[in-house]
Amino acid sequence: MGFIGELRGSSRLGLLVAASAATVGVIYGYDQSNIAGALLFMTDEFGLSTRQQELVTTAVVVGQIVGALGGGALANRVGRKSAMIGVAATFGLFSLLSALSVSVPMLLVSRVLLGLTIGVSIVVAPVFVAESSPARVRGGLLVLYQVATVVGIIAGYLVAWALAGTGSWRWMLGLAAVPAALVTLMIVRLPDTARWYALRGRTAEARAVLERLDPSADTDAALAEITAETGTTARRGVWREMLRKPYLRATLFVVGLGFFIQITGINAIVYYSPRIFEAMGFTGDAALLGLPALVQVAGLVAVVGSLVTVDRMGRRPVLLGGIGIMVLANVLLIAVFATGGGTVLGFVGLVLFTVGFTFGFGSLVWVYAGEAFPARLRSLGASTMLTADLVANAVVAAVFLTLLDGLGGVGTFVVFGVLALLAMVFVHRYAPETRGRELEEIRLYWENDGRWPAAPNHTERETAR
Repeated sequence: MGFIGELRGSSRLGLLVAASAATVGVIYGYDQSNIAGALLFMTDEFGLSTRQQELVTTAVVVGQIVGALGGGALANRVGRKSAMIGVAATFGLFSLLSALSVSVPMLLVSRVLLGLTIGVSIVVAPVFVAESSPARVRGGLLVLYQVATVVGIIAGYLVAWALAGTGSWRWMLGLAAVPAALVTLMIVRLPDTARWYALRGRTAEARAVLERLDPSADTDAALAEITAETGTTARRGVWREMLRKPYLRATLFVVGLGFFIQITGINAIVYYSPRIFEAMGFTGDAALLGLPALVQVAGLVAVVGSLVTVDRMGRRPVLLGGIGIMVLANVLLIAVFATGGGTVLGFVGLVLFTVGFTFGFGSLVWVYAGEAFPARLRSLGASTMLTADLVANAVVAAVFLTLLDGLGGVGTFVVFGVLALLAMVFVHRYAPETRGRELEEIRLYWENDGRWPAAPNHTERETAR
């Protein structure tokens, strides 16, 4: 049965959780791209230098790092649901504050605060979805977050294009408050996850959620397994456990994967697409804001492809295939800048880069963030992974324009191409195949030193590599 068929067989609660968390992805995506359009106009209003443009872009990422660092602990303390409600409400508030900024310092502060809420959301959302999804469709539902993120990116570019004639960058930023309000209304009606209730010793509520997720399942057995998995939290410090065997290997994997996802350059494309197209010779608002939206439409098609294949093909083939496309895209972009190969080939190169990323890295980041660790470590594990991701993002956002000015297009995409090759080697060596595995089962991979133990009752009969 395909993903759509399996989805129809899932519970209403699981689908509502996935849809609500995915809507948070729209917010995240919109914020990534609307700054690209807004920069074209606020640069003139505030007289921003190249370095100041990088600072405005990077400010939100700095906030994201802080939010991601604390997001895991917050989700464990107040719950996945409460953390998500707080994220949506404050995101709307800080979006409006950004739109009302009257000086560069005020803009930078509001962008940092906005990033803080986003940092929490990208940690909590995949955990919320993973803990509310059956194994057979968990990968697809986690990829749904990336689908929503790309939809948000497209919306950000299109809104910027629509408002370009008036130069209304304040509306570009402030409109993000609308989906934030909708997300708040969606999430407030949902329960928290059974695994969080079990983590806090609230067994009756955990049982009730399990029964709603799958009325036909053996609730007693599922609850006993979850309780056994979460029961060691009081005996050992979580951070200490993540830095010791057997989970040290998992920690190193998620840190490495998170770093490679962003250091390979995707957000240079998202944040600075208008500048890249300008360097290729494009001019006019239609080209500088419309073409980036078309690039992301291709990325949306790719991420939908990932959504319907990740639970069928597996995590590793999807991830490695996406990185391979990114490598080819870098080769094409190097050739375009080296030979002046034309604007059409440059556009194709950026499309391939984005398609490769959204099919592989962009989709699988949420899958591994939600799956890699057992329940007692899951939110902090996701926090660790996404903090590494955001640190790399901050590096790229802070230096890309300087890199493009100093090395030109050739040197810049040589750097990204080498990093993509290193990422492929890392993934091939260390990424586990978790397709079809129950969340409580995945810990066995790390406890067996990076190998799946023999499991006669596992229907997929898969190995890690």
